[in-house]
Amino acid sequence: MTRVRVEGLAAGYGGAPVLRDVAFELRGGDRVGLLGPNGGGKTTLFRVLLGELRPLAGTVEAPGRIGVVPQTERSRLDFPVSALDVALMGAVSRLPWWRRPGRAERGAAREALTAVGLAAEADATFGDLSGGQRQRVLVARALVQDASVVLLDEPFTGMDAASAERLEALLRRLAAEGRALLIATHDVDQARGWDRVLCVNGRQVAFGPPGDVLTREVLQATYGGAIVEIPGGGAVLPAHHHHDHAAG
Repeated sequence: MTRVRVEGLAAGYGGAPVLRDVAFELRGGDRVGLLGPNGGGKTTLFRVLLGELRPLAGTVEAPGRIGVVPQTERSRLDFPVSALDVALMGAVSRLPWWRRPGRAERGAAREALTAVGLAAEADATFGDLSGGQRQRVLVARALVQDASVVLLDEPFTGMDAASAERLEALLRRLAAEGRALLIATHDVDQARGWDRVLCVNGRQVAFGPPGDVLTREVLQATYGGAIVEIPGGGAVLPAHHHHDHAAG
């Protein structure tokens, strides 16, 4: 089932379009990698899909409820709030403005934390969790929203290998449940394992299965600069585009 359909999209912030000629669809069960340089339009596309930015041209068909998992670096909360409180925030968008989350919503938040493997950390302070744990709490928040489409903004940045594998397994499960996942990433090799890839750099460069899209020519058009081949058929992006996985 098609969850999102975009045709002829152009978007920007008042001047010339930041992103143009975008046309793709997200189907339930798909994990779609979103590749592009910083400033290439990935955030603009997310904002259009979330309804925060009106298209300059084209059409966007998307559900009214889309979950979003921001980068953990942008979601460190200074005030003492628990993992359960953060997950519970996903219920707020579904409630009338006058209703506070109640027992049912708290139960849903606890179920979501269990689903992401963090039931034992429900009462832990969000800011004290590791980067990988915080990322999974934010996925739990998206689950509480009961969203059929989930946008993830570089969710693997700053994760160690074990945390990354836990998150990858979680994304597989979300897709198996019929959700459509659009995952912004700089990790080309990781995107090879997903269902489809969307490459953007001010415009749509390519969209399709990884085997068709992730060619040297497409990557050069997406990132510019030299793409350095490594033994085994992998590719290393120019240093200013590539994020190493750090411990966390």
